[in-house]
Amino acid sequence: MKKWSLWLACAAAALFLSGCGYNDFQAKDEATKAAWSEVVNQYQRRADLIPNLVNTVKGYASHEKDTLEAVTKARAQATSFQITPEVLNNPEAFAKFQQVQGQLSSALSRLMAVSENYPQLKADTSFRDLQSQLEGTENRITVARQRYIASVQEYNVLARSFPSNLTAKVFGYQPKPSFTVENEKAISTAPAVSFDK
Repeated sequence: MKKWSLWLACAAAALFLSGCGYNDFQAKDEATKAAWSEVVNQYQRRADLIPNLVNTVKGYASHEKDTLEAVTKARAQATSFQITPEVLNNPEAFAKFQQVQGQLSSALSRLMAVSENYPQLKADTSFRDLQSQLEGTENRITVARQRYIASVQEYNVLARSFPSNLTAKVFGYQPKPSFTVENEKAISTAPAVSFDK
């Protein structure tokens, strides 16, 4: 009789855990971590390209010191940010990560704009190769971020849907932060168009 009740209790527990979404949380949590790892890898790839890019530009545009220093400083901040799995569960840390990466993107944009003023630099094979690699990396970052956003969306839907939201509360599964647009207010306002001269 005891064996039978133990077996019945185990079967009921297994049925409860599989029906409550616990395993789904495990799978989706791991999926978000894997997607996040790819985002981090692509940001690291970009950071690794920057010293070569800065040195190439420096050879042609040494008097663009402020721009070169801004890129170097932004890279240092981005690479010094501690990226741990806890970032995924901490909206403030996630926002800080997004901020330092945004600053690096902005500094790189300024550097690319500066390069437009130097035809010899634009003609340099090393610079063109680095620029091409950087463009490819930016595309990879975009794809990795999209995959992460989709993964977080699936996880967050599970965490907020009934009855799996009860499991989320019991086991402490909080919704995860996702990437946002830095200047959301600015881009949500339609630009003013005037044909007056």
